[in-house]
Amino acid sequence: MDPNNPVVKLCAEGMQVEGEGRTEEAQQLFLHAWEMCQDDFDACIAAHFVARHRAPAETLYWNEVALRHAKAVNDERVRAFYPSLYLNMGWSHEQLGELAQATNYYKLATMRLDELPIGSYADVVRKGVAAGQARLAHLEKGEVDGKPYRS
Repeated sequence: MDPNNPVVKLCAEGMQVEGEGRTEEAQQLFLHAWEMCQDDFDACIAAHFVARHRAPAETLYWNEVALRHAKAVNDERVRAFYPSLYLNMGWSHEQLGELAQATNYYKLATMRLDELPIGSYADVVRKGVAAGQARLAHLEKGEVDGKPYRS
């Protein structure tokens, strides 16, 4: 990603203030980035960040927006985004109790993991996908937190 891109700069600034615990300020920066989008690439990035710290249905909406814009870019610039985008879609569906959709998106993320660049970001995405799949596997076995679940 181009660090001089205004949308990328705002999202990076948002991540910095979010890391300091200022999530409302981060959200304002992410929304400002959304307002500055010039193309589908910018929109994919901004929507990905706007999705953070929202109610589950809103998170799903913004994750869908990010994925739709990534597909519209249709070139190599977004190739490494797909594992994270699919991970986020899986998480969104999981949070909403839509487990079949969550399973599908975690599988899609798994199929694209090799497209991630080597580094800590790839490690986070890989761990997120594995954790999502493990949670769903436990639910399928009738377990919550590794223990039998009885309603």
